[in-house]
Amino acid sequence: MAVEILKEGKKAIEEIRNKSGSTNVDMISIDMSIQKSIRNGVETFLKSYGRLDILIHNAADFDISRKVPIYSSENIETVWATNHVGPVLLTELLLPLIKKNNGARIITISSKGLMLYPFLKVNLKDPEFREGKYSVEKAYYQSKLAQVMYTYWLAEKLINDKVTVNCIRVTNVKIDIFRYPNLSNSMKKLYSMKSKFSITPEEMAKAYTSLALDDKYKEITGKYFDENLRIVKSSAYSYKKENQERLMQRTFDFIKDV
Repeated sequence: MAVEILKEGKKAIEEIRNKSGSTNVDMISIDMSIQKSIRNGVETFLKSYGRLDILIHNAADFDISRKVPIYSSENIETVWATNHVGPVLLTELLLPLIKKNNGARIITISSKGLMLYPFLKVNLKDPEFREGKYSVEKAYYQSKLAQVMYTYWLAEKLINDKVTVNCIRVTNVKIDIFRYPNLSNSMKKLYSMKSKFSITPEEMAKAYTSLALDDKYKEITGKYFDENLRIVKSSAYSYKKENQERLMQRTFDFIKDV
């Protein structure tokens, strides 16, 4: 398990061990917004493990109280870096190992909220919002659209490697509102109401584990699933191969030496 906040990671490790009865659970420190951290984490992983069957990209940056963009120490806007560029780099670095295992699975994560933006496109000229007004919502949903398109692109690239690549769109999941101390009272009330119609993280996790482990999904690739693992459609823009190619060309502009 790759984690950024070690304290939270240790709590998760203990919970997994207690509930599963297994001590075979490990943790590696990775900040998905920092490419050096990703590379160091992969190096650590490869020294310890010779096999990788399942890769789930669950890390996300979406601070709903953010008003201005934040740039990483590598000068990349953190939503774009964490939610899209980082997962692409991590996958690329691990692909040689993943390809060795017949039936390996890669799972990316998007958001059901994209349904509110049916005509959204990735701003390839300025994906980091360096020009114009910043919106953390647009930054987030753009990055999640990019992950959907990356899923289709990668599934096509790996079609002969017996590696499946699929994407799950996460629905409304209950969040700890106290993680956002700068949130306005009106927004706190809004998210409090929203939580009444949200599922728990544990309920959402069932979709992850089923897609990762169930035999009925072992030969399905390049698909977009909802929280109930029904195959759903993404936007027309996301399916066009020329759009996927342009996205990935732009993505690799942010990644060096892969």
